[in-house]
Amino acid sequence: MPSVQVRPFRRGDRDQLTQLVNAHAAAVIPGMSASVSAVLGSLERQPGEFIEDPWVSERVTLVAEQRHRVVAAAHLLRYFPDDRAGQAARDVGEIRWLLYWPEAPAGNPCWPDAAGAAEALMAACASQLGTWGVTRRHASGDLPVPGVYGVPAQWPHIAALYRRAGFTHTGHSEIVYLARIQDLPNPDSGSGPPLPGLTVRRSVGINGCRLSAVLGGQMIGYIETEILDEGERLSRHGGWADVGNLHVAAPHRRRGVGSWLLGQAAGWLRLAQVSRLLSYAWLEGTDPGGQSYDDYRAFLPAVGFRELTRTARGWTQECGWTQE
Repeated sequence: MPSVQVRPFRRGDRDQLTQLVNAHAAAVIPGMSASVSAVLGSLERQPGEFIEDPWVSERVTLVAEQRHRVVAAAHLLRYFPDDRAGQAARDVGEIRWLLYWPEAPAGNPCWPDAAGAAEALMAACASQLGTWGVTRRHASGDLPVPGVYGVPAQWPHIAALYRRAGFTHTGHSEIVYLARIQDLPNPDSGSGPPLPGLTVRRSVGINGCRLSAVLGGQMIGYIETEILDEGERLSRHGGWADVGNLHVAAPHRRRGVGSWLLGQAAGWLRLAQVSRLLSYAWLEGTDPGGQSYDDYRAFLPAVGFRELTRTARGWTQECGWTQE
């Protein structure tokens, strides 16, 4: 194997690092990518994570260089060990993401296999977590793009590397869905609302624009969609949005209200020239708020969404574990 140097990230690595990030993102979400500035900014802080980002006390980015090429990279976080961090993150050291080029084309002498570089990088990550002296070690694959988090099924090389390093998937799994706006229910079809007197009201939601279903003066459901547009930070995202919330009150479920709300949102997003919509659902069990996603997983394909990936969230390693 050609010699490998594992070292801290340098600004001159930015283009190769962004290429590595975008290759992994595009394998999960078609056409998804981040600009160089977005990748660089994510190494410093996550401004959109206004709750958890202030809990981070240190950030370290490492790269593995092989034949003057960045073939692997990892971003690590250390969380405060006291009440400056939430209980779930307190004194955690996390591999926020670790990426490497998984396969060398057969017989190509200009593209060395990066598996050994990835192992060397993982050893350096373990050393950094040991230096921090954290009491808990986590790992993930949360990239600075929408819809790519956990360890997606399209990254078997990353999952295998984590397992060899002693990480275990102890969390839950989620499904990421995608729909073309043109395939969603159309509010201009002339069919009208599913219930007599049902109207839509638009307001500000906690996850973008909220469209509420109002019946007899009472809100019986709502949907929130966030347009994924952060100016020059993100590339090729003009036309993406995701579903932040979709809720219908229990007495009005299975009566077409959810589909009608989605159609209202699709009509609004068409006006904004959005063409693709992401959504997410837990694969099993309930979320921390006690919500089951059984009905939602059945609903999304029925209204035009397709499954893109299943991603494993929550990888942990015993702190006493060391690589051989």
